[in-house]
Amino acid sequence: MSETQKLPLQVQPREKVLAEDNGVEWRDGKPPDYSHTNAFLEKERQYNHAQGSLNEIAHNLVRTFEMEASFKTNTQQWISIVTDKFRMSTNGGKEYSAQDIVEQGTYNLFLEDSDYYRASDETFDSSYNLFHTAFPNGFHWELIEVIAGPPNVVFKWRHWGTFTGTYQDYQPTGETIEVVGLSIAKVTDDLKLESVEHFFDTNNFLTKLTSGGCPVSH
Repeated sequence: MSETQKLPLQVQPREKVLAEDNGVEWRDGKPPDYSHTNAFLEKERQYNHAQGSLNEIAHNLVRTFEMEASFKTNTQQWISIVTDKFRMSTNGGKEYSAQDIVEQGTYNLFLEDSDYYRASDETFDSSYNLFHTAFPNGFHWELIEVIAGPPNVVFKWRHWGTFTGTYQDYQPTGETIEVVGLSIAKVTDDLKLESVEHFFDTNNFLTKLTSGGCPVSH
């Protein structure tokens, strides 16, 4: 699927969705402010997709989904998904609903239990605070390219951030930690998500956070 291929439908950028807030039930009682992290995103992003292209549409859809998953507590108000059908999974594992995401958070559902992260011990808020502390300037996401689709949109992406805050008892290294993954999203004719399957190396991400800096002494 070429970068220049266009679809008749469009997906609004995340910022326009936020500007049209109308009675949304926000997690903190107000819409999120991305101005700080957006400044770093614009400096560090590697891909700028052509307006109206399939790449731009997929990029906008996923960023709106991530915003809604993090900050909208009423799943019926999510505009990026088919609420009653939506399911998300990672590396072929358990499927989760939008309500599971609201209650547990994407970090807990992506990472689960391991030597360096115990999802079963974390809440939505504690997991968000843990990674926000590790990446105070944001843990950014951007689409690399759409490989196929729709209705089954296959796309490659990167998540990255500069490790300048502590992670658990580990000191920051100042390194840029990057995760590259592949996702398969099933979408409707009006470009709403029915399901998303993510594939990436979760252990490699956590190893990078815990291998460079020495634990903080108490």
